[in-house]
Amino acid sequence: MVAPELLLARLGGVARWSQLRRGCSRRRLRRAVAAGRIVWTARGRYALPLADAAKTAAYRLTGQVSHTSAAMHWGWAVKTTPVVPHVTVGQHRTISADRRTDVVLHYRDLAEDEVAGGVTTPVRTVIDCCLDLPFDEALAVFDSSWRDGLKPREVQLAALRLPRRSRDRVLAVARAADPRAANPFESVLRSIVSAIPGLQAQPQVLIDDGRFTARVDLADEQLRIVLEADSFEFHGTRKGLDRDCRRYNAIVVRGWLVLRFTWEQVMFEPGLVASTVRALVALRTERPHRRGGPSRIPAVKTS
Repeated sequence: MVAPELLLARLGGVARWSQLRRGCSRRRLRRAVAAGRIVWTARGRYALPLADAAKTAAYRLTGQVSHTSAAMHWGWAVKTTPVVPHVTVGQHRTISADRRTDVVLHYRDLAEDEVAGGVTTPVRTVIDCCLDLPFDEALAVFDSSWRDGLKPREVQLAALRLPRRSRDRVLAVARAADPRAANPFESVLRSIVSAIPGLQAQPQVLIDDGRFTARVDLADEQLRIVLEADSFEFHGTRKGLDRDCRRYNAIVVRGWLVLRFTWEQVMFEPGLVASTVRALVALRTERPHRRGGPSRIPAVKTS
């Protein structure tokens, strides 16, 4: 079992008990809540205690909670929980250096209908993340907002009012978004492999041949490639290891090739993940260099 707050951070800073129960006990979760390391929200979820700090910082600067701080306020999981709050102030505001400490400051004029209770609205939050954050972080927020019920059409319509370059950036994330991604871990993995030629990886694919059924994180059904986002917190027991071995062996003997990536690899070594997947795609698609011989596998950087 892992510390609840660490598990929660890896799940994107916001999660339900059904998501946490496989990695921590109810007793440890209750203790973390009692100690203030985790808070239970009115939305029936557990979250890291960052919302109050964000609202305090926004109030101090006469600004609005925004970006990933706003995303967590709305109950959405994010790739990386913000160490310091994101706050948006007016475009022409002047904020002294001593008041900009311990905050990520953004300058943007917001309309009245883009703010609710000192926090950017859900649609504005998604747009801001698409405009100002790396693609994988924006995708994680977009996926999470869609899972939570925000219709992507609302974001797309709002984006049409933006300047062309900004509009195109938002719509690019919208085209890649998919609510089937279970968490930011899977969203980021999908972002990494989305540009690999020849690969069409879809989230939460069901493998079912009548005798065996498994739902996998990402899969290309044409190439029969499976990509799994594996968290030690959910698999780091002897029983979990036994279950995983049976599951992956059953997938492989049915003609699928499986790659498994850890949270650390996906979050901190995207180049390694991409080169490994490219090598597997090449293995599946290129013709053997001699009859009966193995395909050439591109070199993969491992350090």
